[in-house]
Amino acid sequence: MLTKTWAIVLRTIKYGERRMITEMFTRSSGRISFAVSVSRSSYGGLRRQMLQPLTLLDIECDIRPHIPLQKLRDTRLAVPYVSLPSDPVKISISLFISEFLCHALRGEQHNEQLFDYIADSLCWLDNSASGHANFHIVFLMRMSLFLGFYPNLDCYTPGSWFDLRAGSFTATHPSHHDVIEPADAARISVMMRMRFATMHLYRMSRDERNRTLDIIIRYYRIHIPDFPELRSLDVLHELFDGI
Repeated sequence: MLTKTWAIVLRTIKYGERRMITEMFTRSSGRISFAVSVSRSSYGGLRRQMLQPLTLLDIECDIRPHIPLQKLRDTRLAVPYVSLPSDPVKISISLFISEFLCHALRGEQHNEQLFDYIADSLCWLDNSASGHANFHIVFLMRMSLFLGFYPNLDCYTPGSWFDLRAGSFTATHPSHHDVIEPADAARISVMMRMRFATMHLYRMSRDERNRTLDIIIRYYRIHIPDFPELRSLDVLHELFDGI
């Protein structure tokens, strides 16, 4: 079926001399793998730059059931990024986000709200001049809403523990060990209520930010089977000291 849709590039793997396998999260059909030929010319065809992770594309494709590698008919940039490809800090965040999405969206089907959330978030980051030190934390927290395991914030009271399995705050320590102590739970409660426009108001040290990020990734690991260690996490841990 011939389909026109927006797509977010997740990752691209070399396949032969001039061919690539690229995985995309599309707005109309969820996650799809494409076999593509890459042009060396800057005047025509699909160029390698368009297959960089997190690139927003406007594509036309021929989707056929039970075919592992689909065909792209036409590809254009949907939103040309301004700062994401060149800003060192944003590059580090983007590498982390792209690796995270590759695993978090594994097998994800048609979900227009999730696609729009990711695309809008990437555009916000690209356009932000400052105040994006907490972007990756807020992005991951709010994305859990679209995946079906957003924490229950209504039951939080000062001194609560956070039950990672139940995705809920509790006044007493659960009978298992997948729990976050009250000091970290309080920070999670605050950050869950943040938006990109307001997240700069909440200041954290590098250690606090890294601790919070590790908790969120642990939360995803509990709710998404076989969620692996992220190689890009070490680089992200070195960013944003005291801002």
